[in-house]
Amino acid sequence: MDLQTAELKINELRSLLNQYGYEYYVLDQPSVPDAEYDRLMQELLELEAKFPELKTPDSPSVRVGGDVLDLFEKVEHRTPMLSLGNAFNEQDLKDFDRRVRQAVGDDVSYVCELKIDGLAVSLRYENGLFIQGATRGDGTIGEDITANLKTIKSIPLRLRENATLEVRGEAYMPKRSFEALNKAKEERGEELAANPRNAAAGSLRQLDPKIAATRNLDVFLYGIGGGDINAASHSEGLDYLDQLGFKTNKERRKCPTINEVIEYVSSWVDKRPHLPYEIDGIVIKVDSYEHQRKLGTTAKSPRWAIAYKFPAEEVVTTLLDIELSVGRTGVVTPTAILKPVKVAGTTVGRASLHNEDLIREKDIKIGDQVVVKKAGDIIPEVVNVLAEQRTGDERDFQMPTHCPECESELVRLEGEVALRCINPKCPAQIREGLIHFVSRDAMNIEGLGEKVISQLFAEKLISDVADIYKLTYEQLIALERMGEKSVTNLLKAIESSKTNSLEKLLFGLGIRHVGAKAAKTLAQSFDTMDKLAAATKEDLIAINEIGDKMADSIVAFFDQEEAMELIKELASAGVNMAYKGAKPVSVEESNSIFAGKTVVLTGKLEQLSRNEAKEKIEALGGNVSGSVSKKTHLVIAGEDAGSKLTKAEELGIEVWDEEKLLVELNK
Repeated sequence: MDLQTAELKINELRSLLNQYGYEYYVLDQPSVPDAEYDRLMQELLELEAKFPELKTPDSPSVRVGGDVLDLFEKVEHRTPMLSLGNAFNEQDLKDFDRRVRQAVGDDVSYVCELKIDGLAVSLRYENGLFIQGATRGDGTIGEDITANLKTIKSIPLRLRENATLEVRGEAYMPKRSFEALNKAKEERGEELAANPRNAAAGSLRQLDPKIAATRNLDVFLYGIGGGDINAASHSEGLDYLDQLGFKTNKERRKCPTINEVIEYVSSWVDKRPHLPYEIDGIVIKVDSYEHQRKLGTTAKSPRWAIAYKFPAEEVVTTLLDIELSVGRTGVVTPTAILKPVKVAGTTVGRASLHNEDLIREKDIKIGDQVVVKKAGDIIPEVVNVLAEQRTGDERDFQMPTHCPECESELVRLEGEVALRCINPKCPAQIREGLIHFVSRDAMNIEGLGEKVISQLFAEKLISDVADIYKLTYEQLIALERMGEKSVTNLLKAIESSKTNSLEKLLFGLGIRHVGAKAAKTLAQSFDTMDKLAAATKEDLIAINEIGDKMADSIVAFFDQEEAMELIKELASAGVNMAYKGAKPVSVEESNSIFAGKTVVLTGKLEQLSRNEAKEKIEALGGNVSGSVSKKTHLVIAGEDAGSKLTKAEELGIEVWDEEKLLVELNK
């Protein structure tokens, strides 16, 4: 085939694939079988490989994922991506309506849209061609994730008109994609994704677009951020996006009055679980663009829009049993075994009961009808018991006197609520210690999740953390559900973990009272494992944040012959024993606003994880604390901030939102 013939054929294939993709992913009305679409895509890929000069940025073939990126470039949004103020009840919505009508008069209408629980993105098009996609970031500066966004098949690579504009939307993971992802993770023995929102955000922040391509993400566009706008109102703007070939959410409704808005919001409380994607509220926007301009914005939010947040969903189910588990520190934790029930979009069969005192306080009996909710729509918990529905067949739960794993007598240490097994050879503690060692905040060995560790431990292939570095291909390939690719990737991950900085290893060793933050402080202060092992209690307590209890625990750990032998084995296996990060800036050296300040983080941050925020603040000389007191200088409040924010306001402590934090961190 010559170049000219190939070009004609490629154009024909692209036209067909774009049309079929639009029908399938945007209209949800496929006109050809999947096999036909796949056949045409394969033909296009083969032709573009043979004639690479004919490949274009808007080819459907880019959706399979491109080259691995080194990092995400920063992108400045043409107009800021503001966050929304929240409403939690009917009165909040009426107050919003009153403020709007006071500013623009009574001739106002609203558009209600489902609040998709995903990741806000901005898409830029020039002359109809998709040229760049970015995360929201701090609202002004985001990250360029164009390559990953191109893998989302409902995002048009070329518009139906040669428009130049920036559009805003929410990328999300459909429920069925989330279930498929977790099923695959479970089969590989990996930690499961907590919820579709986190899974979508993680997928779009992969440096390898091919991974994003496998996650089957989707998107709804909800607004225009600038450029060619052929509309006078938000509802017309959404219709214009439809006309251009974008996917918008068809469940939206235009409401002339706030009472109709309230009716729309109420209707979705019960319908919410039946959607194929997660929503966490309803967004209400003033429809007229002229009214929006007149209302304007605050520093962080538009005055013409508000987000109604759904209350945590509560359901009733039967508590079938109470199961006990032994953690790596020997604490025995009771877990409620529930008759499986759907809560906030996922099936729940277990919920933590924390300790014996909580069971007594809530008067929980086996066989009770209990109310269950997900705290923050993530963690299942038993809210209360429906005692009036008891039949007399329910029975009290008694905490055991001996460890359910090793039969050693349980003890309650002074000042503690929990019962604890103090047998250092308890198999449950050893197994949990291994799981902790490979976890994300410790050695972060991908592919070596709880199920694989339990399997290796049961097969007696590992009995301590040093054994992980002795595993061979032959041992792993013989295990059930471990294929050649999984084994190869796992061995690479184990090898890669040897280069971790010292603080990862220290946290992974599970020294009593030494958390991730303290591990980093110790690594920064002593540089090497040998120096830390030789430290006296006086050396340790001389370091800020290291108290008597932690110092005693560290000295006791390194005094154990078994601990020193383990460290020697790890070093012989090639595991790094030195700190590799930058030294923290001292208060004297830093000119940052955080230097010498005690900062408390509360609520849900959107752009940074809690650990990322802590690390950035501490690197600038700040100290991040877990509680608010008179010594606190600053509180960073994210979404759904609770008692810590209330206490900060009572004490007159300065409070920032996440946007203000990001601005100061980026100075």
